[in-house]
Amino acid sequence: MTNKTYEPIPPRSVAFLGLGVMGYPMAGHLARAGHRVTVYNRTAAKAAQWVAEYGGRSAGTPRAAADGADIVFACVGNDDDLRSVVLGDDGALAGMKRGAVFVDHTTASAEVARELAAAARERGLHFIDAPVSGGNVGAVNGALTVMCGGEADAFAGIQPVAMAYSKAVTLLGDSGAGQLAKMVNQIAIAGLVQGLAEAIAFGQKAGLDMKAVLAVIGKGAAQSWQMDNRGPTMIDDKFDFGFAVDWMRKDLGLVLDEAKRNGARLPVTALVDQFYADVQAAGGKRWDTSSLIKRLK
Repeated sequence: MTNKTYEPIPPRSVAFLGLGVMGYPMAGHLARAGHRVTVYNRTAAKAAQWVAEYGGRSAGTPRAAADGADIVFACVGNDDDLRSVVLGDDGALAGMKRGAVFVDHTTASAEVARELAAAARERGLHFIDAPVSGGNVGAVNGALTVMCGGEADAFAGIQPVAMAYSKAVTLLGDSGAGQLAKMVNQIAIAGLVQGLAEAIAFGQKAGLDMKAVLAVIGKGAAQSWQMDNRGPTMIDDKFDFGFAVDWMRKDLGLVLDEAKRNGARLPVTALVDQFYADVQAAGGKRWDTSSLIKRLK
């Protein structure tokens, strides 16, 4: 974890549910910022490892972790995983004190965000859908971008706390708006990575020194984060890092389902989703999303 500077704010009692590649360092930043952190993870050994590294304490259920917390953060796998830690007798909502806020960093559907926001309201609680962009590197460095949907007052209370692992935490609308914004993000990335893959593959077929070419065009209108950070590794045929193809296909599935509901036309996104299916079939389920170029070689 990098030497992030934490803005001084009063310490809060918080819980963090889900200690995967994102949640583990995010919860760590909360602890290092001085907050009192209780963690829960489906695999208890991972929670014990986190406590040994950062202090705080672990709990055996989401409900127990949420007990007494001002804010409950979560970052799990999908809609069903999210429901499993939020709802039911052992779910977080059952243990949260009145007025507390649940902040969900899972990339999930806008539909489940609205469902859980309604369930929270029934209990006198608040729910913010808050998917993130920046990947594991952003989580480790405390430099995530967080897109939020929910009530303005609840958001104002969680924003300075979430800045422990973020460079920007922004409210974009009512419940579900954060998830919809993350879908916009993934649509943009899918098309961009495919374009970058085609550009590099074309340049290689043409016999160009593509690292030199990217260094030049990266100073002009074609510049992007993907070009700067993934272009050189695509040229080197390295994909054993970053945001996995399996995760991108999950996200694009959410995008395409939402497009069916709202009538948006996404021909390029649907095509790139199928290209990622080809990568999966070739054994690249855990390769970085920049592995789209493998189809072109």
